[in-house]
Amino acid sequence: MKTALVTGASRGIGKAIAEKLKADNYKVLGTATSDSGVDTLNSNGIEGHLLDLNSKDSIENFWSKLESDNKTISVLVNNAGITRDNIILRMSDEEWSDIMNVHLYGTFQLSKRALKMMLKNKWGRIINISSASASIGNRGQSNYAAAKAGVEAFTKSLAKEVGKRDITINAVAPGFISTDMTENNTGVNEDYLVKEIPLGRFGKPEEVASLISFMCSDGASYITGQTIHINGGLYM
Repeated sequence: MKTALVTGASRGIGKAIAEKLKADNYKVLGTATSDSGVDTLNSNGIEGHLLDLNSKDSIENFWSKLESDNKTISVLVNNAGITRDNIILRMSDEEWSDIMNVHLYGTFQLSKRALKMMLKNKWGRIINISSASASIGNRGQSNYAAAKAGVEAFTKSLAKEVGKRDITINAVAPGFISTDMTENNTGVNEDYLVKEIPLGRFGKPEEVASLISFMCSDGASYITGQTIHINGGLYM
C-alpha cells in the first residue's frame, strides 16, 4: 500500500482529497495546525500530524517524526494554505511573508524531502494546489496570487528535473469552491461571482478531490509540469 501525504487535510478541499485517496486504498497521512484538527483527522481514519508551514522548526520536527517512523511518501499533495488579504498600500511585511512562507517555502521544503524518497523508489506524484488567482489576479490578494504563480513556476521546473525517474509534478488550480471558508466569508458576494462562472455555480471539494485522484493514478502517468484548472469556466 502506497502512502500519501496531504497537508491541510482537516477541512475543505484538503479533507475531501484525503478521504478520496483513502478510498483509493492509499495509506493517508494528513496535517493540521491545531490539536483539534489532528483529532478530526484521526477520527476519520486519517493519520493526523501537527504541522505549521510558517515555522521551520515545525517542518523539521514533522519530517523527523516521519523518518523515525519509517514512513515512505509516494504521493504528496501540497494543499495547506492561508490568506492574508489586503490592498497593497495597507499590506504589512508580515502579511506578505506569511503567505510566501506557507505557500512557497512550505511547498519547497516538503517537496524536497519527499523527492528523496520518490527518487529512491523511482516513482512518485507531487500535486501542488494553486489557484485561479495566479492566472487572473484578485484585488486585495497580490501576496496570494504571487505565491500561487510561484507555485506553478516551481511545478514546471521541478517536473523537468525528476521526470526521468517516473515522478510527475503537477499543479491543480481551483476556482471558487464551496467550503466553510467561503461560506463564512461575509465579504464574498456569491451571487455576483456565480454570474461570472459559465457553469453557474461554485465547485465542490469532492470535484477537486476526484481530479487529484486521477492525477495520482497510472492513467495520468504522461502528464507532468502542467497546471490543471478546475473553475467552472471562470478562467479559460
